[in-house]
Amino acid sequence: MTRNGQRLLLLIDAEPAQRRLVSALAARAGWRSIFAGDGETGVATLGTQDGMQLDAILLDHGSPDDDATATIAALRERRPALPILMLTANGSVAAAVGAMRAGATDFLVKPLAPERLLAALEAAVAGTAAGELRPLTEKIPALLGFDEIVGSSPDFRTALAIAAKAARARMPVLIEGESGVGKEVVAEAIHAASPRAKKPMVTVNCRAIPANLVESELFGHECGAFTGAFERKIGRLSHADGGSLFLDEVGEMPLDAQAKLLRVLQLGEIHPVGARHGQQVDVRVIAATNKNLADEVEAGRFREDLYLRLNVVPVTIPPLRDRAGDIPALTRHLLARIAQQPGLMALGITDDALTLLCDYDWPGNVRQLQNALFRAAVLCDGAALTKADFPQIASLGARRHATTSAAMAGGVTLFRPDGNMRPLEDIEADVIRLAIGHYRGRMTEVARRLGIGRSTLYRKLGELGIDNAA
Repeated sequence: MTRNGQRLLLLIDAEPAQRRLVSALAARAGWRSIFAGDGETGVATLGTQDGMQLDAILLDHGSPDDDATATIAALRERRPALPILMLTANGSVAAAVGAMRAGATDFLVKPLAPERLLAALEAAVAGTAAGELRPLTEKIPALLGFDEIVGSSPDFRTALAIAAKAARARMPVLIEGESGVGKEVVAEAIHAASPRAKKPMVTVNCRAIPANLVESELFGHECGAFTGAFERKIGRLSHADGGSLFLDEVGEMPLDAQAKLLRVLQLGEIHPVGARHGQQVDVRVIAATNKNLADEVEAGRFREDLYLRLNVVPVTIPPLRDRAGDIPALTRHLLARIAQQPGLMALGITDDALTLLCDYDWPGNVRQLQNALFRAAVLCDGAALTKADFPQIASLGARRHATTSAAMAGGVTLFRPDGNMRPLEDIEADVIRLAIGHYRGRMTEVARRLGIGRSTLYRKLGELGIDNAA
């Protein structure tokens, strides 16, 4: 850290414009940057006085021909404990595997969102998992249908059942939940189960777009509509015509854009910036937020009329800490998907590692779990992940107060908050939901494992008001 209290970043990048952008972003959080135009100069910088005070290194992997792994290895040899982040326009799993095995701490993908850079820098310095593998791990292929989403806790299956019913309709859906719980996965499942499945699903992260560009991105603009509009731009809503538009972090949308979005929901009409006339679009809007939009309405940051339009079908995804019983199955599922990536292999996981994962409270939810598993899989030399492969999780300690056996069992809640037993009918409904989730909706298997006939199972579904998607 520099004498005035600023943290010091070594930015290795051959492009002056990119250096200016990154240094300006880092300066927002109190970082001062020094520069090196190539890897050799960057390695040499570590021997200078400034280099001795460095807090982190950001290496821009400029082209596929760059030997970034060699540079990372040389940097790591000089400074074993210094966080090294790699920035690339490639974003492939293979590139990340090579970078991390060479010693990179984290991996970011262009275009670089300000909050991701700052979160990665702060987390790297703090020695915690940044969650910045998200642009990478989200490239793990294959959209999941509702019957493929892993999770058997009653609240989670109830949320999926609501989403599955809503998928068949045209009405908007509002998915609420903490960051990382899997809101986009549920949105994709809604689109895949809808009559619009053959049309595109267009995703917009409202937080990642500068406020003055949101309207242009969503609705498009005409040539000359504003300074710098040198050509006509087709907006995301037009690209989603006939399909679905997923508005992630919709609570970050500026009020002006909210008014125009309301018009889309009311009339199915968009009005590009600078256009004389509107145009009709047929788009199903799925929105997600990690905020309480009712509170945002009360504070005047979100339009009440838009909130009422979006909140026709609310779907609340519980945090991973509230469904710890899903962690073993979810871990194995994620490891199977990770194993399909170039340069990685199928891995098992030991009981002590599962115990560690189940005892942790996962503030970053499923996304953090996936990132931790990916990192461990990349660096693992054996055939199975052990507790030693999760040093960052182990160092943070077991935060859960529930017993491990209860967490791994995925049990059903027997008691009310007041200490009294829940009604038998409610417990039975939860057991059936858990079984349907555990056996992925295979009703014959559900009936067999519960020791009842299929006709009895379907009768109970009707009596208890359980949708078989639950």
